Amino acid sequence: GWSVAGIGRRVRLVRWGSVTSVPQLGPGERFEAFVEQHEAPIRHALIAQLGGDAGREAASQALLYGLEQWDRVGSMSNPAGYLFRVGQRLGRRTRRRRVVLNVSQPAMEPWVEPELAAALGRLPEAQRVAVVLRHGDDLSYAEIAEFVGSSEAAARKNVERALRSLRRALKVEMSDV
Repeated sequence: GWSVAGIGRRVRLVRWGSVTSVPQLGPGERFEAFVEQHEAPIRHALIAQLGGDAGREAASQALLYGLEQWDRVGSMSNPAGYLFRVGQRLGRRTRRRRVVLNVSQPAMEPWVEPELAAALGRLPEAQRVAVVLRHGDDLSYAEIAEFVGSSEAAARKNVERALRSLRRALKVEMSDV
């Protein structure tokens, strides 16, 4: 069989026992393939919404739930969005009032603006999630809308507002980008 394990920043499938197959989802798609494609956006969105540790834990728990309920979840029209909402519900139990986002070892990653995590943390939740999905995971506005359960116009507006706020907070002008 398979289980979901949180390992640092990544969630991965871990094989246990002697069963070598992965539960089938719908028309031939396996849970493992689903996780490979959708785990990062689910995790990133939940981290953006709930903070680092709580977001990673909520993503792990949501994917575990997805594995256990794959026959039902896999046949949904938007299983990634559904598991994102499962993660939101699970994460609200342990959520802190203020979201703290940490960028690990900014000195080791010179391409990361040191103030970015704090600026992201000050954004409203919907803007923070939308901008992380758009520019962190390269999802289209339509994909973001489907993922979070909003309209495409709302997703676009949240990204625009987030970028405007981030530019202002980081003192970046459009000509600098």
